Amino acid sequence: MERSLQNKVVAVVGGAQGIGCAIADHFLLHGAKTAILLDINSIQGFKAIGTLTDKHGKDKAVFIKCDATTELDTISKIFETYKTIDVLVLSASTVNTDHRKMMDVYATSVIEWSMKFYEHMRKDNGGRGGTIITISSIFGFRPVPYSPVYQAAKYAVFGFTKSLGHLENFHKTGVRVLGLCPGFTETALTKKLRDPEMQKELSEDLVKFANSLPWQTVEDVGKAAVEMYGRADSGTMWLVEGGHPIVEVR
Repeated sequence: MERSLQNKVVAVVGGAQGIGCAIADHFLLHGAKTAILLDINSIQGFKAIGTLTDKHGKDKAVFIKCDATTELDTISKIFETYKTIDVLVLSASTVNTDHRKMMDVYATSVIEWSMKFYEHMRKDNGGRGGTIITISSIFGFRPVPYSPVYQAAKYAVFGFTKSLGHLENFHKTGVRVLGLCPGFTETALTKKLRDPEMQKELSEDLVKFANSLPWQTVEDVGKAAVEMYGRADSGTMWLVEGGHPIVEVR
């Protein structure tokens, strides 16, 4: 499979800020033709488009407001407009702590969007192949006594990615499915863990645990995604932690 990002059209679910936006930025830096950012947050979405346009040029990035958990019809509209999507990145996140909502955002939406794009991309169904990248977490394979629902969702993404991306499926369809497992990353969602004032709202044990581990920036994750895209086989999962080089998780 050709693994250059040159002239690729990339759709990023959860692309308005944080890890998703950083991945879009680094994919554009490495030759992607267009980055389509999909997110429920229109304020951050248009802000991201402004930043990416200033950096990469006009029409390199577009924003589509979309709730990935409920607006699956957006996918058909994307296919009608762009015909071919070469890469799908699934990085939606939420501050909502409702158990069902967390599972919907972190697991169910990943499965539903993956399957829709998978069917569209597969060569044995008239597609041109492509790559689907899921964002799991270090907590998709490391059990800890914190955030069990979040951990359950990320474990689900880990297993789903390895199964759908299995080499037997890849050889049949030409669709590569792989996943990135970031460690603690400085984003809007993790701000409470780093801010002394906001830490008071959290469990002391959780704060102590989180800050005992290496942290990284979203830029580190964006670079890791580019490296993974260039070297990873379908069905593999990769760890990026503390900004260190990526390592396959077996």
